[in-house]
Amino acid sequence: MEPDFWLQKWQDKEIAFHQVAGNPLLVKNFNALLLAPGSRVFVPLCGKTGDIAWLLANGYRVVGAELSNIAVEELFAELSFKLSAEWGITPTVSSVGKLQQYIAVNIDIFVGNIFDLTADMLGAVDAIYDRAALVALPADMRPAYTRHLIKISHCVQQLVICFDYEQALLAGPPFAINANEMQQHYASAYQLGCIDSAEVVGGLKRKCPAEEQVWLLVNK
Repeated sequence: MEPDFWLQKWQDKEIAFHQVAGNPLLVKNFNALLLAPGSRVFVPLCGKTGDIAWLLANGYRVVGAELSNIAVEELFAELSFKLSAEWGITPTVSSVGKLQQYIAVNIDIFVGNIFDLTADMLGAVDAIYDRAALVALPADMRPAYTRHLIKISHCVQQLVICFDYEQALLAGPPFAINANEMQQHYASAYQLGCIDSAEVVGGLKRKCPAEEQVWLLVNK
């Protein structure tokens, strides 16, 4: 799946995957990370997710990575309405390597290919929150993506939300990620376990039964 696929989705406003409010499983389970106030959370392939507003409003700092500048421009515009006036500022934009970096109060977003993001660019983070990244990538890209996350984050703890369903019944994205695959990607670096799950009401895309799962990954 090429970057142009997602860039075209944002260009055409085909973003049914976007959630306006904070994900309920995020709200319920984020405390499992045991983060102190002010901790810096990395949100890969973040789009303009409402999860970012939730994280900021709850006292965390956010760093994101996103392919589409349309998504990031809309993210900052929407934060102006969701949060108090102190957040509603115009970000400064600069070039960092092959990426652009949007910086505002307690938030910075890197725009471009996540594989061009280095550990030095990212800086220190306390956790990764992955709700829509792993499930957005086809099987042949997921190993490289998970290795890259571990490398640039220095293997910090993660909260990963993914879908489990019969892949043959539905073409992704979002793709199905089962327990065996989570182990394949992460067991060498993390102790991991599924700490919560919820049935997708009405089925995924109203086409097949699915379960949304929350995985906690803790550095060994």
